[in-house]
Amino acid sequence: MVELNDIKKIYFIGIGGIGMSALARYFRFHGKEVSGYDRTPTTLTRQLEEEGIPVHYDDDPAAAPKDAGLVVYTPAVPGDHRELSWYREHGYPLYKRSDVLGLITNSSFNICVAGTHGKTTVTTMIAHILRHSGYGSNAFLGGIATNYNSNFWSDRRNVCVVEADEYDRSFLKLSPDIAVITAMDPDHLDIYGTDDAVEKAFIEFSGRIKPGGLLISRKGLAREADLKSDKHQTYGLTADADFFAFEIRIEDGDYWFTVQTADWKLERVILSMGGRHNVENAVAAITVAHRLGIPGDKIIDAVAAFRGVRRRFEYIIKEPGLVYIDDYAHHPEELRALISGARELFPGRKCTVIFQPHLFTRTRDFAAGFAESLDLADDVFLLPIYPARELPIEGVSSALIAGMMSPGKVRLVDKNELLTIIEDQWMSKTAKVLITAGAGDIDTLVEPIRRLLDPIVL
Repeated sequence: MVELNDIKKIYFIGIGGIGMSALARYFRFHGKEVSGYDRTPTTLTRQLEEEGIPVHYDDDPAAAPKDAGLVVYTPAVPGDHRELSWYREHGYPLYKRSDVLGLITNSSFNICVAGTHGKTTVTTMIAHILRHSGYGSNAFLGGIATNYNSNFWSDRRNVCVVEADEYDRSFLKLSPDIAVITAMDPDHLDIYGTDDAVEKAFIEFSGRIKPGGLLISRKGLAREADLKSDKHQTYGLTADADFFAFEIRIEDGDYWFTVQTADWKLERVILSMGGRHNVENAVAAITVAHRLGIPGDKIIDAVAAFRGVRRRFEYIIKEPGLVYIDDYAHHPEELRALISGARELFPGRKCTVIFQPHLFTRTRDFAAGFAESLDLADDVFLLPIYPARELPIEGVSSALIAGMMSPGKVRLVDKNELLTIIEDQWMSKTAKVLITAGAGDIDTLVEPIRRLLDPIVL
């Protein structure tokens, strides 16, 4: 096993990933020489370069540093990657991102947030409350916190807030003092194979809580009784949860609510983030903050100051004539929460969703669920599937989802065609809600769409 304190130079293969970039920033913060490879330039890789972390974009062993003391890679990198193969053949210490995160957090007090959806928002909310209140923590996030424009920060307090990723069973390398489980819905069936295997992994994760630690889970999880922890509390929007929100109302696009438990009450909580599911996420974060002893007034101030996570119900345009929301939703339940949340906040407005399915396997496994959730919108534009690490599967395309939806509601388009449609049809002031959603490269369309829509809101 490597000793991180002794390593001076670290190389990342897949440095542009959200979790990988957080680790790169961590090591850079601690004085290590950091560099990396990624497939294509992105906003995030450009930020890393501006921070002094060199990144190159050609899979070329000649460009990879030969004096690296540690090579970190993401499991999303294909097995035949030339640089990864070269390092493997020459005996370099190779560690997955999850292994390194496990090493970093071996000696810290860890708040680890897991769940097939909701974990990024909850992790970021917790880390923000701890930072804004002055409690302090190190943060390893799976998204960019809008308040700080980063997915990582450090603090003298030896507390780590960590997004615990279930992909590739990565979260089983962590040892939480406080664990949060937001959802256990089936996902990543290309890794797990069955719904039952997904649930068993989360149960195993709950068993990794340190002695005397605390499990906090969303009320109503399918295997709630099987979770392993001596101390277990639930959160939710119903009074049967240990911590619950009630008296929820909408005022000027914000949620106002009260949080209560058996011996404590927090009134007039204000959340400026769309979607009722995010009220529930806020209750999870508030539960953690309360258990850490953070005073209620500081929690209220922190939640009110929270500006969300990039691509999580993110308002790109919010004007009387048009609301444009961008979101990372890539699972049927996430889409359902996203569209329902927009409907609740902006009742009576026509809702149009542009969705890019992510992965052939996920599309194959959940096509009916995607169709059901997308049918909540008035109009839907479906982009081609973003393959990421996968090869095409015969018979699996966006048309599979479209064929299960209500007739006349959905249209299959490519990116160029979509932009032409927006330019031709959206130049009016009829009150609308537009949503872009997906975990692929649909985010590259956000700025072009915003520019096309600007005349509507000027």
